[in-house]
Amino acid sequence: MTLTKAQIIEEIMNKNGLSKTKSVEAVETLMEIIKKTLESGEDVLISGFGKFCVKAKKERKGRNPATGEDLMLAPRKVVTFKCSGILRNRVDSA
Repeated sequence: MTLTKAQIIEEIMNKNGLSKTKSVEAVETLMEIIKKTLESGEDVLISGFGKFCVKAKKERKGRNPATGEDLMLAPRKVVTFKCSGILRNRVDSA
């Protein structure tokens, strides 16, 4: 099962005794900070959790799967995530 933003807000409400409004505000603020940092090309490191990185992909050959036609894919940026050793160990032991 996938954890949704609504479920995260619910957990924050229950564990910290915050109102729904304050919980939504906290989650939205955190997400906005992460988005703006990644947009500027900087990495986001959350100790004990992992690191979000912006990587540049070069132009490359591709193929349209529907038609089989060869084409060139434009250069682009992607966001990657590398989990911390602490998180990796917790997931592995679960």
